[in-house]
Amino acid sequence: MNASATLREVTGRDNALPKLADATLVLIDFQNTYRSGVMALEGAEPALAAGARLLAAARAAGAPVVHVVNDGGEGTPYDIRAEIGAISDEVGPVGDEPVVVKQFPNAFHLTELEQTLRDLGAGPDLVLAGFMTHMCVTFTAQGAFNLGYRPTIVAEATATRSLPGPDGNVVSAATLQSSALTTIGDLFGVVARTVEDLPV
Repeated sequence: MNASATLREVTGRDNALPKLADATLVLIDFQNTYRSGVMALEGAEPALAAGARLLAAARAAGAPVVHVVNDGGEGTPYDIRAEIGAISDEVGPVGDEPVVVKQFPNAFHLTELEQTLRDLGAGPDLVLAGFMTHMCVTFTAQGAFNLGYRPTIVAEATATRSLPGPDGNVVSAATLQSSALTTIGDLFGVVARTVEDLPV
């Protein structure tokens, strides 16, 4: 089986990975929500460890960092007022790193993310990581693309979960992860397999 050309290739878009120092890091929903309980993700811990490495590298490179959290309201697994919905300590904000609160999968929708990026003087390159790959990471990448940004997703710093498919069979987390990253890489952005693949 031969792969088709991606839409990025067909439309002549640049697939080069950005230098981390020239990008803005956006960490999406690295919340305790996804580490245990009903929303626990397969591969959450390795992805979180990769996210911590990515965050450390971005800070060392002097790249701006924005944290995004999903607020589902009190009593939900996304309650940002409770420990379950808090940003995991490994990737928590420090100093004046902004935190943007969202309520939709696309972190740009009805939030202050775009204005926050403007205030930071962010260029077109965004590096995205976080949870869940098939949902908030994908739709934030699409939102960034629609606004003229060039998103890059760090694959190892994302994770998702197994879900029922339309035919009644289970779609494994690994399959859904691969499909989501393939969707992003077809048009919305570039996918870096590991943190270390990003030039500094």
